[in-house]
Amino acid sequence: MNWEAWFTLTVVVVVFIGLVRGRIGSDLILLGGLITLMVAAYVTGSNALPGPNEAIAGLGNSGLVTVAALFVVVAGLVQTGAMAIIVNPLIGHPKSVKSAQIRIMTPVVLLSSFLNNTPVVAMFMPIVDDVCKKARISPSKLFLPMAYAATFGGVCTLIGTSTNLIVNGMLRDSGEPMMKMFDLTWVGLPCAIGGIVFMIVMGRYLLPDRKPPIDTTEDPRNYTVEMTVLAGGALVGQTIERAGLRQLPQLYLVEIDRGGEILHAVGPRESLKAGDNLVFVGVVESIVDLQKIRGLAPATNQIFKLDSARSDRCLVEAVVSRRCPLIGKNIRDGKFRSVYDAAVIAVARGGKRIQGKIGDIELRMGDTLLLEAHPEFIRRQRNSVDFFLVSGVENSIPLRHERSWTAVGILVSMIVLVTLGILDMLTASMLAAAAMLVSGCCSGGEARRSIDWSLLLVIAASLGIGKSIEQSGLALEISSSIIQLAAGNPWLVLVAVYFLTLCFTEAITNNAAAVMMFPIAHQSAQALDVSFMPFAISIAIAASAGFATPIGYQTNLMVYGPGGYRFTDYLKIGIPLDLLFMVITVLLAPLVWPF
Repeated sequence: MNWEAWFTLTVVVVVFIGLVRGRIGSDLILLGGLITLMVAAYVTGSNALPGPNEAIAGLGNSGLVTVAALFVVVAGLVQTGAMAIIVNPLIGHPKSVKSAQIRIMTPVVLLSSFLNNTPVVAMFMPIVDDVCKKARISPSKLFLPMAYAATFGGVCTLIGTSTNLIVNGMLRDSGEPMMKMFDLTWVGLPCAIGGIVFMIVMGRYLLPDRKPPIDTTEDPRNYTVEMTVLAGGALVGQTIERAGLRQLPQLYLVEIDRGGEILHAVGPRESLKAGDNLVFVGVVESIVDLQKIRGLAPATNQIFKLDSARSDRCLVEAVVSRRCPLIGKNIRDGKFRSVYDAAVIAVARGGKRIQGKIGDIELRMGDTLLLEAHPEFIRRQRNSVDFFLVSGVENSIPLRHERSWTAVGILVSMIVLVTLGILDMLTASMLAAAAMLVSGCCSGGEARRSIDWSLLLVIAASLGIGKSIEQSGLALEISSSIIQLAAGNPWLVLVAVYFLTLCFTEAITNNAAAVMMFPIAHQSAQALDVSFMPFAISIAIAASAGFATPIGYQTNLMVYGPGGYRFTDYLKIGIPLDLLFMVITVLLAPLVWPF
C-alpha cells in the first residue's frame, strides 16, 4: 500500500477506537478524523487524500439532505398527534406477554418503515410502560422487542432509516443505479417477519424476566386536574376504557361532573358525553399525556383568554412562595391569569387531592402549580419572589389535533409520489417538509429543533472519511484481500462484506459503518465484475441490524434502563438475531438482483 492508504488506515483505526470507548461524542471524533486527513492533504499536497472540496462534499449528499427533511416531516406528525390515529386501535389491551409483543411490534414495524426509528421508539416507550403495568408484565419482556421492531421496520423501505438514504445517496454519487422506495422490501420484509417470529418464539427463553433497577415514573407530586370532553370531539360516545383514560400510568380518574351531577367510582364502561368535566389526580408526566389526547381540553376557560395561541405555549411548574401576593385568595378571584399571563390547569399539595374546581382552590405557600403559559413566562418569573421554583415541563407543547389528518395526508402523498416515480426521494421529502410548515402542522422553531444536527455532522464527516478510504487506495487493498480469501466467489465476498459491516455497526455508529464499508464493497464488485446492488442492499441492512450490543443502534440504548437490561441480555438474543438477518439477506439479495 502507498503511504496515503496506510495513513488513512491509521486514522480509521484511531477513529474506531475512539467511537468504541465512547468518551467523546461520535460527531467530534469523526470530525477530528476528517480534519486530520484534510490537514495531511494540505501539507503534503497529495491528491489521494480529501481536500476541502471532497471533505465537505458530504454536506451536499442527497441522502443527508433527505434525512434532514424527514426530521421535519416527523415533527409535523408528532406535533399534530397524527401517530396516535394509527397506533391506538392496534395496541388495544393485551393480557399476555405474547399478545402484548405482537400488538406492540406490529405497529412499530409499520410506523418505522416510513418514519425515523428514534421518535417512533420514544413515542412507544410510555405506551409499553403502561401496558406492562396494566397487564403485570415485566418491562424486560417488551422494551427490547419494541426497540428491535423499530429496526425491523427500518430495513423494509428506502425511508425507513437514515442509513438507507445515505447508502442510496452514495449509489448516486458512484454512478450506480439508485434504490426505489420498496426495493429494500424484497429482502427487508422477510427479515422483519423472521425477526418478529424469532422474538415471539425465542423471546420467552432468551428475554430476561426482571424489573428495571429504578422506577423512573415515581413522583411525590400528585396534581389535581380537570378536563372537559369537547362537543363533537373524538371522545364523545366512547367508554372510559376505550378512550384510553385508564391507561396512563399513575393517573386516576376520580370523578365526572356531568351538568352538576357528580359520578364517583367511575367504571371503565361508562360512556363519555359532551361537556363532561373529568377530574384526574396524577403525576405531571401523565398530565402532559392527558393534554395530548384528542377531544379533551382543560376545563378552565382561562387558557382560551391568554394572548398567545395554544400551539405557542408550554406547561410550566411553579412553586408558590411565602411572598406571593395571591396567597389566601382563590385562583379565580386573585385574577391569576391577568397578573401572570398564565393559566393554572392543575395544583399539587402534599400528594393529596384538592377538592373543588381549579378556580375555587385557595392558594397556599408550597403549592405546586402546573401552568399553561408562553415560554417567555419562565424567563420573566425565574427570579421572581412570587415563586420558589419555575421550570418548564419537557415535551408539553399542546398538540394541533385539528391538523392531524393533514399531516397524515402529507406523509401518504410523499410515499405515493416516490413510489409512482413522480418525484425522487429528495424532492418529495423537501416538498413534504415544506407542506408541514405551510399547513401549520409544525412551526419553524419546532422544525429546527427536530433536526438532529449531531447526526447530520456524523454522516457528513463519515462521508469525507469514506472518500479518503476510496481515493487513497485503501478500499482497493482491502477488497483485494477479501476477494483473495473468498477465492473469488461472489457469495463468499458478499458474506464477508455483510459480516464486516455488522461488526462495525455493533462497535460504532451505523451510518459510519455503512459509509466506511461502501467503497470497499464497491471495489470488490468492480473487481469481480458483478452487480453491486446485492452488496448495497447487504450494507444497508447490516448497518441497521446491529442487535447484539446496546450501542449497535441508538434505539437499543434508549430501552437499556427502562427495561432493566444488562449487556449480556443483548448478546444472548442479539447474536442469533444478527445471524438470522445475515442468512436471509445474503441468500435473498443475489436472487432478487443476480450477480
